[in-house]
Amino acid sequence: MRIHRGSPIGTSTRARSRKKSRRLWVAGAVALSLPLGLTAAGNSNASPSAAGDGVGTTQYEDEFLELYEKIKDPASGYFSAEGIPYHAVETLIIEAPDHGHETTSEAYSYLIWLEAQYGQVTGDWGPFNDSWALMEEYMIPGAADQPTNSFYDPSSPATYAPESNDPSNYPAPLDPNVPVGEDPLANELSSTYGTDDIYGMHWLQDVDNVYGYGNTPGDPCGGNAEGPSFINTFQRGPQESVWETVPHPSCDDFSFGGENGYLDLFTDDAAYATQWRYTNAPDADARAVQAAYWANQWASEQGNQAQVAETVEKAAQLGDYLRYSMYDKYFKQVGDCVGPTECPAGSGKNSSQYLMSWYYAWGGALDTSAGWSWRIGSSFNHFGYQNPLAAYALSSDEALVPDSPSAGEDWGASLDRMVEFYRWLQSAEGGIAGGANNSWDGAYGEPPADTSTFYGMWYDEDPVYHDPPSNEWFGMQAWSMQRLAEYYYESGDELAGEVLDKWVAWVLPEVTVGNGADFAIPATLSWSGQPDTWDPANPGDNAGLHVEVVGHSQDVGVAGSLANALAFYAAASGDTAAQETAAGLLDALLANSDDIGVATEETREDFSRFGDEVHIPSDFSGTMPNGDVIEPGATFESLRSFYQDDPDWPQVEEYLNGGEAPTFTYHRFWAQADIAIALATYTNLFGEEA
Repeated sequence: MRIHRGSPIGTSTRARSRKKSRRLWVAGAVALSLPLGLTAAGNSNASPSAAGDGVGTTQYEDEFLELYEKIKDPASGYFSAEGIPYHAVETLIIEAPDHGHETTSEAYSYLIWLEAQYGQVTGDWGPFNDSWALMEEYMIPGAADQPTNSFYDPSSPATYAPESNDPSNYPAPLDPNVPVGEDPLANELSSTYGTDDIYGMHWLQDVDNVYGYGNTPGDPCGGNAEGPSFINTFQRGPQESVWETVPHPSCDDFSFGGENGYLDLFTDDAAYATQWRYTNAPDADARAVQAAYWANQWASEQGNQAQVAETVEKAAQLGDYLRYSMYDKYFKQVGDCVGPTECPAGSGKNSSQYLMSWYYAWGGALDTSAGWSWRIGSSFNHFGYQNPLAAYALSSDEALVPDSPSAGEDWGASLDRMVEFYRWLQSAEGGIAGGANNSWDGAYGEPPADTSTFYGMWYDEDPVYHDPPSNEWFGMQAWSMQRLAEYYYESGDELAGEVLDKWVAWVLPEVTVGNGADFAIPATLSWSGQPDTWDPANPGDNAGLHVEVVGHSQDVGVAGSLANALAFYAAASGDTAAQETAAGLLDALLANSDDIGVATEETREDFSRFGDEVHIPSDFSGTMPNGDVIEPGATFESLRSFYQDDPDWPQVEEYLNGGEAPTFTYHRFWAQADIAIALATYTNLFGEEA
C-alpha cells in the first residue's frame, strides 16, 4: 500500500518536531540491512563512527557552524563581489562548467539549502531569504532578459530540429514540416501570474566575465560590460563532452562569433536573427523547492513561519514553471513515439512524461518589433534528476502547492511516476540504472526491437551524455537516493522503502571507513543488461540488469550526500548500520578539513584533453571576445587562451608536454554545502546524544 498523500504533511508516524523523540524511535528499532556489529566494510571491528574520530552529534552541529563560517568567510573565496557562489574557489577546473569562477543553478540551489539548514540550527532566517533573492536577481532571467515572450504561440511551441550522436553532424537543420504538439501550460501560467515570462533559473553563468560576454541583470546584451552573464556550452548531442564545446552568450546579438554570432554552429536556418535563449536544469530548481519545503517545516516548528512565507511562495511559483521539464521536447505524444512525422503531436497533457527530464528551454527574438519566441521540453529522463521530495511538497504541502489550477494534480502524478521510475531502473544488485527517453537518438528514431519500456518510453542506459557515460558517476546515485530517503522519511511510502532497502544493502559493503581521514566510497560504475518492461501491477525482478562498482574515491561532496542519504534512511527505517556508516563518513570528512573547508587531493588525467579538437563547420569563421579564433582545427585550449595566465597552468602545461598528471585540491561550493548540510542533518535526525 502506498501512503504518500493520505494525510497532511506534518502528520507522519515519525516524530518530527522533537529531536529526542526521533532519536529514541531510531534507537529502539532493528537494523535491517546488516547484522549489528558489522561495519560497512563487512568486518567485525568497531563501527564506522568509532573507527573515525568519534565526533558525537552535539559536535556535528558545532562542526556545521564552523564549516558554515569557513564557507561564508569572504577570505575563503567561495563568493563573488555580488555574493554569487562560484562553482569552485579554484579557477582551473573543467567539469560541466568549464571554469571554476563560472557558476550554475546547482550552486545557487545548494546555497539556498545551506541557508535553510542554517535557519534550522540558529533560528535566523534572514540568510535563507537573502539567498533566494540573490538567485532571483542574478539567475532567473528578468523581463528585460526575455523580452519577446508575449509573441509565444502555445499551439506552435518550436520548430523541430533533429539531434545527432556526433557533434560533426551539426548544425542541425530546422524542419517546419515536422508536426509539434501544443503547450498545455502557457495559458494557465500566464493567467495565474499575469505575465508571459518564465520564472526558472538558467543553468550556467560566467560570474567574473572571463569570456567577455558580460552584462548586468535586465540588460541581456551588455557587450563587454562588467558583470555576471548568462552563457551556454553544450548544444550538440550526447557525444559532445565539455572538451568539445564552444562557449557562447545566451543573448546573441552577433557582437561576437561569426557573421551570425554563434547560431550557425548549432542550427542550420535560411536566415538568422539576433536572439536570447535560456536552458533550465530541473534538478537545481527542484533542489531549491526541496530546501524551501524544509525551511517552511523548520521555521514553523520554531514559530517563525511568517519569516519565510514570502520565499516559500516564490518556491511554489518556481515549481509551477518546473512542470515544463515533464514534457517531451516538441510536445509530442508520450509512448511508442517513432518517426518525426509519424509520431503524433501531443494535445492536452498526453505529451507529459511526468518525470523531470534533463532540461526545459525557452528563447526568442531580441527585436521586439519583429517578435517571436519558442519553448521546448526534453525527451530524455535520467533517474538522477528526479526529486520525489519536491514532488511531494508541490503536490500536498499547502504552502507549496502552486497556484495554477492543475499544478498540484500534475505533481501528484509525477510523484507516483518518479517512485515507479526508481523501481523500474533498480538493478539486481540494487543500484539505479540510467533512465528512459521518448525520442530515440533525439530524432524520434526506431529503437532496437528488444528495448524494454516504461510507459512506452525506451530504456536508455546513459541518457543525455555519453562522454563519459551519464550512468557512470556514483554521485548521481547519492544525490537522487538522498531525495528519495527524505521523501521516505516524510511519507512512509512503502515502494520508496523497498527501493531504499535494496539500494542501501548494495552500497554499505562498498563503503570503507578507516582511521582518521581514511575512507572510500564508490566512484565509477559499470552496467550491463536492461530492466524488464514495466508493469506497475506486476513489477519484474530485473534479473538481467546488473551494476558493478569498478572504482572508488574520496570525493568529499558525494560522501557528504551519501552520509545524508544514509542518515535519513536510518531515521526512517531504524537501520543501525546505515546510521553508523553515516556517522563514520562524517568523522572521516571532518578529518579532511583544511583552512577553508573539506578537501582531498585529486589527480586530473583528463586534463590531457586540453588539446582536443572542437568541431567547427568548414564554412564558419569567427572570434571569441578576446580574439581567440573560432575556425576548423580549433581546440578546447585555443578557444580559452586565458587559461595560459592561470596560476595553476604551469603544471597542466608540463603534463601536456609529457610530464606527470597534475594534482589539485579543489573546494567545490556544492561539495562544501553538501557536507555542512549532512552534519546538521545528522544532529537534527538523531538528537544531541550519540
